[in-house]
Amino acid sequence: MAKIKVLVWSGTGNTAEMGNAVVEGIVSAGAEAEILGFSSVTASDLLADDRFALGCPAMGAEVLEESEVEPFMAELEAKGLSGKKIALFGSYGWGDGEWMRSWESRVTAAGGELVGSVMANNAPTDDAKDECRDLGRSLARA
Repeated sequence: MAKIKVLVWSGTGNTAEMGNAVVEGIVSAGAEAEILGFSSVTASDLLADDRFALGCPAMGAEVLEESEVEPFMAELEAKGLSGKKIALFGSYGWGDGEWMRSWESRVTAAGGELVGSVMANNAPTDDAKDECRDLGRSLARA
């Protein structure tokens, strides 16, 4: 099995911390993982994989980060996510998680299979990090 890619965009480090916990979960399930920034892989390259995780905090009015993550997600949607198993995670400091619900809908509308998602309000608590590890294990076993 190829390494499972965990793509992360993080402004304050909170979402990066969650990504590290997702990687820990993947590894604890016996798979290999690598954490990367969105700018270090193309959407076409990522779509060669059958499973991956994407992490982005809520930005602005509860949207994805607009310079890297949003264009990347739009390209994934345009190419289609059929047959892909995807885990989502991210942090937020306001609102109620609308950005994550929208992101989940976009993944499934593009044909992806959502393995699960985790949100953390600001810095991830120990419970949120445990949820991220569980998400990683689920992705590895999907």
